[in-house]
Order: sequence, then C-alpha cells, then structure tokens
Amino acid sequence: MLLQPLPEPVAEQAGVRLLLLRDDLTHPELPGNKWRKLKYNLQEARRLGHHTLLTFGGAYSNHVAAVAAAGRLTGLRTVGVIRGEELAHQPLNPTLAQARADGMQLHFLDRATYRRKQEPAVLAELLRGTGPAYVLPEGGSNALALPGCAELVTELRQLTAFDYLCVACGTGGTLAGLVTGLQGPEQALGFAALKGADFLRTDINRLTLAGTSNTYPNWALHTAYHGGGYARLSPELRQFIRAFRVRHGVLLDPIYTSKMLLGVLDLLARGYFRRGSTVVTVHTGGLQAWAGFGGEP
Repeated sequence: MLLQPLPEPVAEQAGVRLLLLRDDLTHPELPGNKWRKLKYNLQEARRLGHHTLLTFGGAYSNHVAAVAAAGRLTGLRTVGVIRGEELAHQPLNPTLAQARADGMQLHFLDRATYRRKQEPAVLAELLRGTGPAYVLPEGGSNALALPGCAELVTELRQLTAFDYLCVACGTGGTLAGLVTGLQGPEQALGFAALKGADFLRTDINRLTLAGTSNTYPNWALHTAYHGGGYARLSPELRQFIRAFRVRHGVLLDPIYTSKMLLGVLDLLARGYFRRGSTVVTVHTGGLQAWAGFGGEP
C-alpha cells in the first residue's frame, strides 16, 4: 500500500496534510475497490459450490470488467447482464469486448426490464437461461463487500493517523465498508459520481446497518461534484486530469477518482477541513474506462 503526498497549494493554505492512497496499485487486473468488494463474495461463491458468477452493469462498468477478470483468474464462469438492447452496443465498446475476451457471457436487457432486475421473477428468468449462479448486485455492493473495504482502513491506519478518508461513490458499497472500519473521530466522505444521487444515503445506511443495531454518524455524502452525470467527461474535468498528472505523476480515471479529487480541492478552498488535519483520498482504480473515452488524455 502506497501513500503519496499531494502538495497542492490549496491544501497548504488550508493547513491540511493531503495524501493519495494508491489502492489502484493493489492488483494489476483487479485494482482498488473492485477487488476488495469481490474478495469475500468469491469465497462465499466457492463455499456454496457455485461455478458461475452472474452480475449486472452498464456498458462501461468497472465492476463488470472486474468480475470478468476475476472469473478468468479463478476459473469461474461469468455472466454479465448489461443495461440496454444488444443492437445499441454493437460493435462492443472496449470494456465489453475485454469482458467477453475474459470469458464473460454477455446478456443484454432493455432498460425497462433492467430497472426491475432485483425482482424475483426477473432474476428467476435470467437464472433459467444461465443455470445456477452466485448473484452479485450491480457495483458489487452487498453485505460481503463491506469487510473487504473495511480492511483498507485497517491497512491505512498502520501507515498513518488520519482525520478524513475520501472516496468516490457509485453504488455506495465502498463508502459503506470504509465507514464500518473507522474508529474514534475518523470520518469518511463520499463523492457521488452520479447525478441525483441523494438516494445513496439510504442505500449506504441499509448496507451499514444490515443485521446490526449500530449507527454510524461518522460519514457524509457530497453530491455536487458529479460533473454532469455518470460517465460524463467535460472538457474541464479532462483538463484537470491532465494537470493533475503533470503535477503528481498519477493518472486518474475519468468517472470516479477524478471527480472526488476535484471535490476535495474545492472543499479545501472553502475551509471545510479542520486546520492541522490529515485528509487521505483513495484512488480506487478504474483506468480501464479510458478506453471508452478514446484513450488517456
């Protein structure tokens, strides 16, 4: 685990120690939070005797790509249920093409049916076509995803004390896991990559409280830094990613971590963080997404 200082002028002016946790370097094919969320799910699939993983995602889903790679690495069969009609995804974009190359069977659902994917009747119909499978939710966010993400906090605490831990949010599973691993005054901040993501607060509470009586007041969700919506790469965000790479030698992904860091720098300028505090930002990977945007900036 590598912690990289980020000597940003806005952090120095705020009197804040700003660090980047390079969780994107943890595994060459399953970097960052995707591996952490899959770790205990893969163990459970094996324990239950499953040989197939079935999961859901959009056409550029990092999670779909990670499940396909995990299947190839572990010998498990994988099925990806993709949002949208098949003809709309022809030819396959680089994410789906790589997933298929990794052995994933792609199954396309029209958007109306996809919205009902959690209904028992829809899921039963899918499983009739694929055979028995261990079902992973969209984004991999379920109860078994949390302990893998909580381990990041334990590993980080061995390197440095910190006050704030910042992470990008898609489905909320990573933030929920981090929250359960915090201690004392440590706080977690999530930065939504989706437009209109207020619903994530409910989802995160549902995940963290499942099966327990614990309450977690040590986190907050920021929803103003989505940059126009999921997978929207504005010219301003692209320029920020370029400039960040020049300053720090780190390539950010175009969907998640780049938006989170923009948000953190804006909050620093606004005096959000306590002077003298340590703020750790998490690079969760997702660099495969650049193929869908014509390559690195």
